[in-house]
Formats: sequence, C-alpha cells, structure tokens
Amino acid sequence: MTLLGEKILPGESAEINFKTAKLYTTTSVKMPVFVERSKKKGAVILITAGIHGDEINGIEIVRQLISRGINKPKKGTIICIPLLNVFGFLNMSRQFPGGRDLNRVFPGLPNGSLASRFAYQFVNEILPVADFCIDFHTGGASRFNAPQVRVVKDDEKLLEYARIFGAPFIVYSKNISKSYRHTCAILNKPILLYEGGKSCESNKEIAKMGLHGVIRILAHFGMLREKFKVPKPANSILIEDTTWMRAKFSGLLHVNIPIGKFVEKGENIALITDPYGKFSHKVQAKQKGYIININQSPIVYQGDAIFHLSKG
Repeated sequence: MTLLGEKILPGESAEINFKTAKLYTTTSVKMPVFVERSKKKGAVILITAGIHGDEINGIEIVRQLISRGINKPKKGTIICIPLLNVFGFLNMSRQFPGGRDLNRVFPGLPNGSLASRFAYQFVNEILPVADFCIDFHTGGASRFNAPQVRVVKDDEKLLEYARIFGAPFIVYSKNISKSYRHTCAILNKPILLYEGGKSCESNKEIAKMGLHGVIRILAHFGMLREKFKVPKPANSILIEDTTWMRAKFSGLLHVNIPIGKFVEKGENIALITDPYGKFSHKVQAKQKGYIININQSPIVYQGDAIFHLSKG
C-alpha cells in the first residue's frame, strides 16, 4: 500500500504526516495519519473525525481506538485520522481558514481555496485505498444530537451496516452536495456517518457508543482481535423522516425532557421565559415522535431551531 507517497507493507505500522499549509508564523501544521496493517489480507477501513474542528466527541472516539490498540487489525488495514481540520481545532472553530466549511468543498480542487486543496489531496491520495469509511460528527453550536447513524434511504447494504454499528437511532438523511459523504457515494465507497453530542464538548457516553459501534463493525469484517469483546448493539430505531420545531418567542429556554425521548403530540417539552419573571410560554410537541436533537443554549431567538423530532 502506498499512502501519501509512503509505502506500508503488510504487517507494518506507520504514522504519516498529511502536509497542509503552514500557520501565519510559518510553523508547520501536522495532521497525523495512523496506518495499521495485518499480514493477512482483508478490507481497508478508513476512520475519520474532526472535519469540523470543534467537534470533539469524534476526535475522542478515534483517539481511544488508537490508544487502546483497537486499530491494530486481525486482518486487513485500518487507517485512523483523528483530526482532519487541525486549523479549526486550534481555534475551536467549525471552519477551515478563510471561513470555508471543509465538508462543503469535496472533492476539492488542486488550485482552489486551502480547504478545497486539502479536500482534493485527501480524495486523491487517501480515499482511493479505502473499502469502507466511518466519519464522526456532532451537532453544531449548542444543538445536542442523540447518538445516531445517518444513511441514505433505499441503500439496503448501508442500512445493514448501520444496524451492525448499533447506535440508538438510524436516520435516513440525504447526501449534501460537496460533502465528504456525497463524494464517497459518487466513488462507490460505503460510509457510515455517526452523529452524537454537540460541538466544543466531550461527552463520555456519546464517545462510548461511537467506540462500541466501530468495534462491532471491525468484528463484522473479521478485523477485531480476540482480546476485545464485542458489545451488544442497541435495538436501533429507524427514523425515515424528521421535522424541526422553532422558537415562537425570544427568551430563556428551559428544556423539560431528555434527549432521545418519545413524546406525544401536545406534550409540554420546554418553557421560554423572559429574564424578568413576567412572561412564560409553554413549548408543546407539534406531533408525536422521538427527540433526536435538543438546542441546549440557555437563550434563544424567535425562529431558532430548538427541537428535531421524528415524523410518523
């Protein structure tokens, strides 16, 4: 296998530096790529996180895979990239320099913006060797996602993989144009996208569920070594359609329900109040369904998304 110009033979381990642009100070920015190869032939699984630099949970999941040695396969090859967007991570920002969302510029251009050049190098020098991909994300800003795997509808093979991963929820979600997931679909690379928690926060339970999901996938491909136990998967709830609820008023948001709860239409799920004790508005579920995202910001403006729930 040749990756980023370096040859890695069966049975070898390698830490390769994905070279990116330097900081303003001319300090080099290193993005380590961890490659573990078995002597036995098998699938090549690519595991990534941190495409948005402030999404810490995914970074923690991939870190644990490496630190515990789970990424050393019984057969095949496992490639781990814990942090794709080093620039965003340094600033605790979602974006790449220039305000670009790295996950909206794939497959990139060789002479485009820095984000586009990075995506182009990734797609042309790393992605081609992968047989299967797992990418980790969180909710943006203060919006907390219930642990979920997102797949496109009518792809039975991806749905099967999602059930093996075993997150509490599987959500049908269309591929967004110019996203990493969309590029994988074009290149016929199966990919699971795991969402859990929110940005700028490390949540142990979310990380644990993501880690267990990877272990189950590795076991399915016969790549997990015997020393690791395979956790029992959740009975994943399939969500085919969703809707957002938005704040009807600006004010302080007081959420009354836990993430993942099934609510009935008309159920009181939050309060919006003013800071002065003169106004209180009950937020009621507009339909029955599972709450898969909650806005955990203490204050909201009228029109802000506050709940994401399943339909049907």
